[in-house]
Amino acid sequence: MMRALRIAAFVVLGGLVLAGAPLVAAALSGTAHAASCGNDAAGFDRWLAEFKREARAAGLSSAVIEGALSGVRYDPRVIRLDRSQKSFKLSFDQFYARRVSDAMISRGRAYIGNNRRLFQRIERDFGVPAEIVVSIWGLETGFGANSGSMPVMRSLATLAYDCRRSAFFTNELISALRIVARGDMRPAEMRGAWAGEIGQTQFLASNYMKYAVDYDRNGRRDLIRSVPDVLASTANYLKAYGWRPGQPWGPGTANYKALRGWNKAEVYVKTISVMAEKMAGR
Repeated sequence: MMRALRIAAFVVLGGLVLAGAPLVAAALSGTAHAASCGNDAAGFDRWLAEFKREARAAGLSSAVIEGALSGVRYDPRVIRLDRSQKSFKLSFDQFYARRVSDAMISRGRAYIGNNRRLFQRIERDFGVPAEIVVSIWGLETGFGANSGSMPVMRSLATLAYDCRRSAFFTNELISALRIVARGDMRPAEMRGAWAGEIGQTQFLASNYMKYAVDYDRNGRRDLIRSVPDVLASTANYLKAYGWRPGQPWGPGTANYKALRGWNKAEVYVKTISVMAEKMAGR
């Protein structure tokens, strides 16, 4: 995994872990803590068998559960990546210099210019301008070039079993199974960052379930291969966090607050804001 992706994953998760953990009770109807967590591979198979029973009790079919989790193993690399996260203390100037270039801004502008009808439709439907959506797309995965290649089910199962944030990732694993049950993706297609983020703007599975939209109208919400689905779903996410159409997005605005719903880190939110201003030629 590229270093930039590891940083992005930490920043996103850092703002969501505590907020997301209580959702497990709803996802598993209070049964999530029956399965015992562990800090090494020794108890993983036993935990996985118990988790499968709990997933069935939560309403998921045996076909979905076995199709997604059969053969899934504990991945020590995921644990190493989780444990190696560092506090993110770069200044805005340092972060921006590392993550953004003139070439990225130019590429974003070109994409907007070449796809005006798509972006006009997205702004009409969700209220979010092209520059914001494309800035997030560029920051998260370099416009889809670095979405990650690690099996999502394996990563989430490893983190759900691990005691450090078991409740949070149990919810994410259940959500990933629901993505399969809904028919959006097959388990083998679900590859992403080390913490299970999926697609070209790195959605956690629970957010995929809540905010992903089928914008190309092919019957599936595909945030890995469908650029219209990726961009519209990102706009839908921001809309849900209070984005106000036609309003500015700089610090102190309601839309800047909506961007914090995407990422809690000040340097990340400010970078999205400044990138979007530059793409807009301001």
